[in-house]
Amino acid sequence: MLHFGQRVSPSVEAANGLSAERQAILAALRGDEQIVFKVNYLKVHRGWAWVDTTPLDKQGKAVAEGGPNLLHLEDGKWKVLDLSKVPEDPNDPLGPEDASPGFVKNLLKTFPDVPRDIFPKPSK
Repeated sequence: MLHFGQRVSPSVEAANGLSAERQAILAALRGDEQIVFKVNYLKVHRGWAWVDTTPLDKQGKAVAEGGPNLLHLEDGKWKVLDLSKVPEDPNDPLGPEDASPGFVKNLLKTFPDVPRDIFPKPSK
């Protein structure tokens, strides 16, 4: 179950009963850093995940802009994919920030196996 705006750190993930899959996705985003995330959006389907997070400090204040990431489950581990490989559209300046139909179309050129239903509905 997705909890919008929930703050997640390694120590509270297990305590909050978050799924192992969600924990693994956030661990892949975290890498070697000790960081807490506010999860704004997360959807997983067929080994692909689209997640939008904001990194927070211990007081719950944003320490960076954050944003969306595409992850793929490879050999049992979640891997963060490089969205800079997706062709840019000059008519769609928000790109992954809005996951517009144009951005998703371009993303599918780069990552053709991504299921379309993991993306949030774009803002109007």
